[in-house]
Amino acid sequence: MAERVTVIGSFVVDLMARSPHIPVQGETVKGSIFKMGPGGKGSNQAVAAHRCGGDVILVTKVGNDVFGKVAKDFYADEQMDSRYVFEDPDLATGIALIMVDEHTSQNSITVVPGACGAISQEEIRSIDSILDDTSVLVAQLETNLDILPPAVERVHTSGGIALLNPAPAPVEPLDDEFIGMFDLVTPNETEASCLTGIDVVNRESAHKAALALQAKGVRDVIITMGKMGCFLLTAEQEALLFPTMEVKVVDTTGAGDAFNGGLATALSKGKDLRQAIYFATAVASLSVTKVGTAPAMPTNDEVQQFLSALDQKAYWEQVK
Repeated sequence: MAERVTVIGSFVVDLMARSPHIPVQGETVKGSIFKMGPGGKGSNQAVAAHRCGGDVILVTKVGNDVFGKVAKDFYADEQMDSRYVFEDPDLATGIALIMVDEHTSQNSITVVPGACGAISQEEIRSIDSILDDTSVLVAQLETNLDILPPAVERVHTSGGIALLNPAPAPVEPLDDEFIGMFDLVTPNETEASCLTGIDVVNRESAHKAALALQAKGVRDVIITMGKMGCFLLTAEQEALLFPTMEVKVVDTTGAGDAFNGGLATALSKGKDLRQAIYFATAVASLSVTKVGTAPAMPTNDEVQQFLSALDQKAYWEQVK
């Protein structure tokens, strides 16, 4: 099997503004910076995986509009395979409105999926040969979900694994059967709380939430928890907390996507979960040192240089 990462997910155009604080209801705040660029969780994760060395296929959908052209031009510049960026004749390309607090770097985001919420079963069937040669399938919750079960089943039949990043946090509960078909789930603390009803605030509550997710049929669980690092619970019930890596934080937007892209790349190359998390943490850490989402994803050279300068022994001594 090829070391392929196939991402089925969203593309949206990010419309990002930075301001002294994120406005509350009814408030208007004067901003300092505006940027427009490629985004969407699926696209971001595919770009992150591609830039850090993955063999990546992205499956998404855009509209026949100027924002759809943003996607195609960006993938051409990135030298990414865009054969499976489908085009909807009626629906518009999705957008994300992103507000960033310029003092804390925290963000608030509204996503309108548009065309990427209407990927068809026929379009998924057209990538059967790609799925047959996929080592790691990556999915999120910004597309229509009915297309995911047949894709996961196809990847499993060929011996690959399926990773679900259950983001954004679901408004409606997800069926246990849907969650349980994935080998690995990677929620953040908010998403883990939504999926399990357990308020994830520390290692102990993350462990309880991970157990609840395993009870739904998931094999391995990784819960990302911001400054606290990320928690891993394996199928063998090994529980570990991985610390963050020290960097100067500029913009946390897209950090979770960077982590998932790095994780998928490392797993596709045969790394075990511990080593894959180590690599993914470095990818995510570097992504927050720049402004933006996809454009902020680090290259493999940057990741390797960062890791080579890290006191690896000291890091692993903190993993407990």
